[in-house]
Amino acid sequence: MSSAETHRVIDAVWRIESARLIAGLARIVRDVGLAEELAQDALVAALERWPEAGIPDNPGAWLMATAKHRAIDLFRRNKLLERKHEELGRELKSQQDLAMASFDIPEEQEIGDDLLRLVFVSCHPVLSTEARVALTLRLLGGLTTQEIARAFLVPEPTVAQRIVRAKRTLTEARVPFEVPRGPELAARLSSVLEVIYLVFNEGYSATAGEDWVRPALCEDALRLGRILAELAPQEPEVHGLVALMEIQASRLHARVGPRGEPILLLDQDRTRWDQLLIRRGLAELDRAERLGGGLGPYGLQAAIAACHARARAAADTDWHRIAALYDALAQLTPSPVVELNRAVAVAMAFGPAAGLELIDTLTSEPSLKAYHLLPSVRGDFLFRLGRFSEAQAEFQRAATLTQNAREREFLLNRAAACSRN
Repeated sequence: MSSAETHRVIDAVWRIESARLIAGLARIVRDVGLAEELAQDALVAALERWPEAGIPDNPGAWLMATAKHRAIDLFRRNKLLERKHEELGRELKSQQDLAMASFDIPEEQEIGDDLLRLVFVSCHPVLSTEARVALTLRLLGGLTTQEIARAFLVPEPTVAQRIVRAKRTLTEARVPFEVPRGPELAARLSSVLEVIYLVFNEGYSATAGEDWVRPALCEDALRLGRILAELAPQEPEVHGLVALMEIQASRLHARVGPRGEPILLLDQDRTRWDQLLIRRGLAELDRAERLGGGLGPYGLQAAIAACHARARAAADTDWHRIAALYDALAQLTPSPVVELNRAVAVAMAFGPAAGLELIDTLTSEPSLKAYHLLPSVRGDFLFRLGRFSEAQAEFQRAATLTQNAREREFLLNRAAACSRN
């Protein structure tokens, strides 16, 4: 195997094993930042040795053994056992003995427990949303700082600083490496799901830049969601989120035209929707429903997405059911954005005048003042009502608010179409 081929294998192994490696090390050293450093040391060792010695039969076990050796050396070098009080000393000593005793990959259950702990630590509410996203993609997604920066159109030093500050904050706040229990679990799980869906949405409908979609980010979020669904199989909202992402991801190839231009849902070629992803999404939605307790916000959104997925043609869409689902979502998690989406469903079910009546109640909402989709949707309703000059003004306003170049071009084209009517 050539050196270039070996490096490609190492890259692939790192993407597969890095999260489990960091999670296992974090359980031993009780410090996420230090765990990542030890994992990176093991990666460097692999880059140095594997091109000459060859790829080990169990590369994950090799990386873990190497990282544990580094951890033991660090314990000894820093003389942590002598500097800590007797109880902590015994704890570290037992961890050290455990690390020296076995260099195999732990049992699957133990790996799962460690990964779940790492998920909750990476998405801890003590961190800002941006820091949670960056740290999750770094530790659990295996992305480099450069890849995260490129995905979110943020300078690389900014992302690097977010990650460094996040790890420091976790250490200073003494965030325990554990899965939350009792009443805290629901709030913490909500934070985890929010981070994963934020990553997915940035890929599904990019807020800025030249591309309207970034499929790689959707794939990263889906991978994280699927892992979480296996780690927390009894949490219906986890399956609801995965269902939502699977179904939405099924449309990615149909969402853009040959020049990268946006294609709206009702105009998409449904033969290009990925049926495998749709089936997976519907199966996850079924899992969420069978767990009982009623659908949560992600489950309800997945149910809405399922209505579209089940319609063979746009005209077959059950808009009355979608409107009812949005009513339930608005009651469960009221927000101006949910109301905006509900207005669209009402307009499709009962006519654009009914939708416009709802949306006009949102025009003074402060949180939507700079939200380009408000004038965009209002412009669509006005266009369908034949009020073309008003629609043109709304589309032009929406174009000034969006930061995405493809979306801006699309909105300006819609404004131009108004002048032709």
